[in-house]
Amino acid sequence: MKQDSTSPLFENKRFSGINYAEKRMVDKEFLNCEFVSCDFGKSNLSGNDFSACTFIDCNLAMTNITDTGMSKIVFKGCKILGVDFTRCNKMMFSFEFIDSYLDYSTFFGTKIRKTQFKNCSLKQVDFSNADLSMATFDLCDLTGSTFSSTILEKTDFRQARNFSIDPNMNKVKWAKFSQSDLSGLLDAYKLDIS
Repeated sequence: MKQDSTSPLFENKRFSGINYAEKRMVDKEFLNCEFVSCDFGKSNLSGNDFSACTFIDCNLAMTNITDTGMSKIVFKGCKILGVDFTRCNKMMFSFEFIDSYLDYSTFFGTKIRKTQFKNCSLKQVDFSNADLSMATFDLCDLTGSTFSSTILEKTDFRQARNFSIDPNMNKVKWAKFSQSDLSGLLDAYKLDIS
C-alpha cells in the first residue's frame, strides 16, 4: 500500500503479503481490490471503505473496524477472530465467508440477511438480536454461538453442526434443519435424546 499512499482511492488493485498488523489506516477507499496473505491483525481500519473486495488467506484477528464500510466483501481462508462487526458502517454492510475462522466475533443486532457462511468456524459468535433471514450456514461449526431474539426465518442450518437454538427465543419460521441435528433445537428443554 505504500506505493500509492498519497491516493485515497485504490481501484482494481491486488495487494499481496502486506504486513499491516497493529497499524492504523486513514481515509482510504478500496473498490474491487484483492488482498492476498495480508496481515491486518490488531490493526485499526476505522473509517475506511471497502467495496466489492476479496480477502484471501488474510489475518484480521482483533481488527478494529469502527465506521468501516464493507460492502460485497468476500473472505476466503481468513482468520477473523474476535472482530466486532457491530461497529461497521451499516450503510455498507454485506459479506460472504468461505473457509474462515470467525470465533469470538460478534454480529449483535446487525442485519446480515442472505449472508453465506461456508465451511467456517463460528465458535462463541454472538448473533443475538441479529437478522439472519435467508442466511446459509454450510458445513459450519457453531459451538457455543449465541442465538437470542435472532431472526432466523428461512435460514439454512441443514449442513451446520453444534448449534443450540431455542425456538421460543428466536424467530425460526421456515428455517431449514437436518433431521439428524434437531437436538440443537431442543437443548433448552434438557432432554436426553439418543
